[in-house]
Parts: sequence; C-alpha cells; structure tokens
Amino acid sequence: MCLGFSRVFPKGRKNAAGEVKEAIVKEIPTAKVDAMELDLSSMESVRKFATEFNSSGLPLNILINNAGIMAVPYMLSKDNIEMQFATNHLGHFLLTNLLLDTMKKTAQESGREGRIVNVSSNAHRYTYYEGIRFDKINDKSGYNSLFAYGQSKLANVLHANELARHLKEDGVDITANALNPGAIATNLFRHSSVLSVKIHDCVHLIASHEEYFALILDCLISANLRLKMFSRRSCNHMLLGIASTGEGGDRPIFFGL
Repeated sequence: MCLGFSRVFPKGRKNAAGEVKEAIVKEIPTAKVDAMELDLSSMESVRKFATEFNSSGLPLNILINNAGIMAVPYMLSKDNIEMQFATNHLGHFLLTNLLLDTMKKTAQESGREGRIVNVSSNAHRYTYYEGIRFDKINDKSGYNSLFAYGQSKLANVLHANELARHLKEDGVDITANALNPGAIATNLFRHSSVLSVKIHDCVHLIASHEEYFALILDCLISANLRLKMFSRRSCNHMLLGIASTGEGGDRPIFFGL
C-alpha cells in the first residue's frame, strides 16, 4: 500500500510520469504504480487517455487535477484554444467528465467516498475585469499572461463548485474541491520575470514538494470535508469555495494523479 492507496497512476509527459513512478517505487518498493501519457492541452490526448483507462476495468477513487502552466506568452493549443485555458481548465474539465462514470461506479461498489481535487491558485482573484472572458478566450490583442492564468484558475474553482453541487443533487458519494496550495518550489514561474523576482524575495514562504503533497493528501484523506465556505489555512493555503458531498470514511483504494 502507498499512503493508504492501492494503486497510483501518474499522468503527464512520458518522461515526467516515469520519473514520478521511479521516485515512488524507490521510496516504497511494494507500491503499484502505472505511468500513462497525457497532454492536457490536447482534447484528443485527453479522450485517448480516458478511453484507455476506462477500458482497463480498474477502479478510480481519487482524481487530482494538478497539471498546469503559468503566464506563458500568447499561443494556441492544437485545438486552437488559448493555451493556458486549454491546459489548466478545459483539459481537466474534459478528463473529469470522461472519468466520472468510472468514479461513480467505484464509489458505489467499494462503499468508499470518491474525491476529486482541482489544484487552483490564489491567482483566481486576479483575472480580467469580466472574470472569464468566454467570448474573448482567443483574443490576442487583449491578452495578458497573468490575467489569463487567473482566468483559468477561476475556472478551476467554478468547475469544482458546480461539480460538487451536481454530485450532491444526484446523491453521489463523491466530493469535489478546489485547493490553493500557495507558492511551490517548481519551474511554474519561468515565463514571468516579475513573478520570479517576487518569489525569490519571499523564498521563506515557498513550500517544498513534500509540503505541497502533504497538503493535497490532507484534502484527500481528511474524514470531514463538508465545509460550505472559504476555510483559510496558514501561509496562504486554503480550500477554495468548497461545497463537498458525502460523509467521509475509509481511505481510498486508488490514487489518480
């Protein structure tokens, strides 16, 4: 068992997913880890991944929508959608939707609450004046890389809240939450020199990878996530706008990353 989970599926670039698998197995030799390739900016890749996973017949208790890019120069995805919105929101939205039936089936058959976590950001507060510019997603002339990032993170929060509402109305034993992990020591800021300088000045507030995953695990295995409002945590860590369903329970038997 790996932290109470019976199987771990890192998803992402082939090399990166392989590195995650290697690190987990090195730490816990008995862990069952399968790496699968997925490009979240490509809807074709998302559909291919979901089809392959659903066809495997394996259960799915937990889905962490974690991957993302930040403040990149203007560019379009393979589907001609602004890259940050495509990668940070639409890819995760489609993936969740395509895996949801498997999660519902797993929750019902296992008797264990399923959990979906969208890793958002405090940047969801700092977006365009209109919020999410649905009618101007691909507008190059008005593009602001930081506002576009905030727009995608706001979409993560709204997605989690609306999904939680639907799950509750349907009586499904699955929670949906949006999580702000705070500043993490990654290369996410590489496209913004301004943010890189600010982060360097606040290095004492930056969380390590271990602290980041500890926060996510806290969200996953906590017995009670029935919060109905903002729940602030230390050092800018918080659960954002949670409207969870379910009563909590045993540890999940599957961990999707």
